[in-house]
Amino acid sequence: MSVDGEVRRLRTEADEPGWEVDPDDEWGVAVVATVGRQLKLRREAVGMRAGEFGDAVGYGEDLVYKIESGKRIPRPEYLDRADEVLGAGGLLAAMKEDVEKVRYPKKVRALGEMEAKAVEIGLYECNSVHGLLQTPDHARALIEAAQPPYSPDDVERMVAARLARQSVFGRDPVPSIHFVLEEAPLRRPLGGTMVWRQQLEHLLEVGRMRNVTLQVMPTRVEVHSGLDGRIELLKFADGTAVARSDGAFNGRPVTEPRQLHILELRYGTIRAQALPPWESLAFIEQLLGET
Repeated sequence: MSVDGEVRRLRTEADEPGWEVDPDDEWGVAVVATVGRQLKLRREAVGMRAGEFGDAVGYGEDLVYKIESGKRIPRPEYLDRADEVLGAGGLLAAMKEDVEKVRYPKKVRALGEMEAKAVEIGLYECNSVHGLLQTPDHARALIEAAQPPYSPDDVERMVAARLARQSVFGRDPVPSIHFVLEEAPLRRPLGGTMVWRQQLEHLLEVGRMRNVTLQVMPTRVEVHSGLDGRIELLKFADGTAVARSDGAFNGRPVTEPRQLHILELRYGTIRAQALPPWESLAFIEQLLGET
């Protein structure tokens, strides 16, 4: 096949890691199946065979069939190109928002929706850099370290979902976000020296944002209220809140005032025991200087 005098290689399944449909995600399965049917109906309505359509959008015939049968999630650019090739007038391209959400696991979507509505977010992370602060390479190294290992598709899906949540930093109006991170994970060169340096540099960049407070809990602190695990605290504009802690209430999200008060007290104590924000950034700069 020749395009502008050059041979163009069509995308195949091997080029599309992380775009499989989660069979346990009922909403996602329904969305992808509906989009696939619409794509097939549009293609057949204009009299194009799957192979011809694949040539036009840059995808192999087998992958076209899998997308149309609801077995693969179409990329946003696939829908854009399909809309153009099939003359759909924007109807196919308009499906991108829902289709993009399908790629992220149900739990991540739910958490992302809550973070998108929160006016104040408080987070304590004990074993790693928090997901909202991770660079792509750091996130990938962390996910790939799991045992038993995730499949390449699952790794890419989880990395994409984690990075998508970081859109919270670009919200308007921006929420107030507070992080407390343990010192030990900041010293671990996860992914190698270069990935580690980039992660520390990213922490400094985010920590200097006007709506972000970043603190480090030094290992010299003998005991504190977060030893049971991470804490998440989200507050909303209507005065309601939701919180969760690994070590309280069986790890369930809580909204009851008494339980919220307990987790707020724990989080407040943790912040009081951690290094102040300016000292925390200076500490991260020091770590960078040691690499």
